Amino acid sequence: MKKICAFIIIIFLQCLMALAAQADGSFYKELQGNIEIPTGEYDWNGAYIGLNTGAGIPLNPSDKLQPFGLFPSSSYRLSPGNGENIGMVGGIQAGYNWQIGRIVYGAETDFNYLGGRGGKNGFFQAPNSYLPMGDGAYTIFYNESANYFGSLRARLGITFDRLLFYATAGSATGGTRGSATLRLLPSGWTLPYTAPQSGTTHAKYITGLGLEYAFTDQVSARFEYMFLNQSFSNQYFTNAQSNIFYVSRIHNENNVFRFGVNKLLGDENIAKKTRYYGPDEESEEKLYSFHILETNVVQGYPKFYAKYSGTNSFPPSGEVRNGSTTDLFAGLRLWPGASIYVNPEVNAGYAVGTGVGNVVGAAMYPNSAFTRGTSGAPYLRFMRYFLRQSIGLGGGSEAAQTDSGVRSVLLEDTEGQVARRVDKNRLVFTIGKYAVNDIFDANKYAHDPTRDFLNFSFSNALASFDYASDTWGYTYGATAEWIQNWWTIRAGVFQLPEVPGGQKIEPVVCLQCMAVTEAEARYDIFKRPGVLKIRGYSDNGYIADINQINKIAYATDTFPPNPAWLRNKHTKPGMGLSIAQELYPDIGFFLRAGMTNGKYESISYTDVDKNIAGGFVFSGNLWNRPKDEIGTGYAIAALSGSRATYFSLGGLGLQIGDGALTYGNERVLETYYRASLKDWLETSFDYQLITNPGYNQVRGPINFFAIRMRASF
Repeated sequence: MKKICAFIIIIFLQCLMALAAQADGSFYKELQGNIEIPTGEYDWNGAYIGLNTGAGIPLNPSDKLQPFGLFPSSSYRLSPGNGENIGMVGGIQAGYNWQIGRIVYGAETDFNYLGGRGGKNGFFQAPNSYLPMGDGAYTIFYNESANYFGSLRARLGITFDRLLFYATAGSATGGTRGSATLRLLPSGWTLPYTAPQSGTTHAKYITGLGLEYAFTDQVSARFEYMFLNQSFSNQYFTNAQSNIFYVSRIHNENNVFRFGVNKLLGDENIAKKTRYYGPDEESEEKLYSFHILETNVVQGYPKFYAKYSGTNSFPPSGEVRNGSTTDLFAGLRLWPGASIYVNPEVNAGYAVGTGVGNVVGAAMYPNSAFTRGTSGAPYLRFMRYFLRQSIGLGGGSEAAQTDSGVRSVLLEDTEGQVARRVDKNRLVFTIGKYAVNDIFDANKYAHDPTRDFLNFSFSNALASFDYASDTWGYTYGATAEWIQNWWTIRAGVFQLPEVPGGQKIEPVVCLQCMAVTEAEARYDIFKRPGVLKIRGYSDNGYIADINQINKIAYATDTFPPNPAWLRNKHTKPGMGLSIAQELYPDIGFFLRAGMTNGKYESISYTDVDKNIAGGFVFSGNLWNRPKDEIGTGYAIAALSGSRATYFSLGGLGLQIGDGALTYGNERVLETYYRASLKDWLETSFDYQLITNPGYNQVRGPINFFAIRMRASF
């Protein structure tokens, strides 16, 4: 029932996002002439940012550790008592309101400290002296828990001039309990039980009611009640020397009461009128940006030939899967040249070939619109939060190049941007959490899987860019860019994951990191613009030498080989190039190629050592549909000899591993048609043909079909 409620909440959220999108399009324009804000009453339209404080009251404060295995009796249950208490709440929120008549609707995100979370630590008397191994007492100690919650919510309310009553619902995050150690005394001093931090695949959600009053044109105060459900999860205490284990059942539900103050930006978003080019052309600088992007993809493939299947293989019987993401991109200018950005995302659904916490089946995976962290239950993560500082060096001004918070300035997009005047020559510094390919490896014809090519091979440079990231594609780092009239040089340092392909980023700065440099040249050939990029990178971390792994497997007759045995500090270099060239005003060509040192295992992205990908993009101007687009591309990927041997011995990679005996190049053909239905709504039809999936010559080919819907405003 709770899963059903969670899905209803997320559908409610997405429907309001779509309604909000329509408010920027024809729907709102039709209503505008008939429904207006009552004359003289307060106007709630626009963005706001604010602070809040209050208290959180846990509904299930007590822990119970239930034994399983040799002693399953409930009489051995451990009850350390109340580990969670009423805690302080405090944080920041930002959102955007739209108003039609007395109806106000919008979207809001927040991030809050929530105190009083965590298990109870200390020494406890066991309720039964006949505990396993004759122990009558125990100790339990938890590491720091996730004392926070964040949310992405829709709001719907009714206003009476300056007074607003509203309901809100959406997806939440947080609530993870830290790792722990349990000791049964006295024998437990030598036999400790350990548990990793808790996790869950259940939906986390938040609902509530609020009352807000605008005291001035720019300042309002609110009082809210929220029901916060951070899901039910289990934490397993195990001991390698014991045949029993304990399970701590954690149900994180909280009543949250909080008071907040908001700064209403409204018309103040227009910082000033600035003239850029001609005497009659003006552009407005903005104080903030607020955009929502909703992407849904249905993708599947029919039955195909497979001589056999392995752990990381596409099921040959065929699949159809659906997934969706809802992104909020918010940015705010702080001081001259500086902006901060935040990007919470609600993710739900599965991709084809989904394994446990991963997407598998092909090195050039057919869907890069969604991350490896797939889940049937909607969940929220803050994918990006970073600070960007621009320093002008002269050379005139450009209105078209905004201070992009999500993609390269070469991409004409609005998500995560604060429009502002920039010098043609400038320095740009970025620090925080974001994706490496937000800044590096951008190509105007093949880079955004929510709009153009879906396959991994076209959205990024594969082998030439095994970049640092967590499971979702993001990491912590810092970047510097020197932008001149016709060239740009970029350099960055980013944290690698703790283990290759892992969910967690290395917490020690530069213990495991990636260094990357990219040189970009912009030019004209026969008056047709083009961009050439050359890039080099180096992953420096604890990774395995595949040759050594293969030798140990043969010497010890241990199959499949295990890279974790020999992960030591190594340096894995790579290089690549990218070309984007206009051939005709409505025809573009792109090319990517690169290679990396195939001696080492993959870090974060996919299992490719050499690759080349290219194609063409045709604008709908050619057939009188200026906002439509057709793209077609072809890609080839290959493995090094040592990695092919590793996989033939049954080794597993990030994306592939089915024990093939003969390996060939993996090839992908992709074509799509993107149709514009409204200014804010697009649909795409995508077809891909993958031959030798996972480099396996006795599997496939596989035909993939997809329908993609994208709404943005």
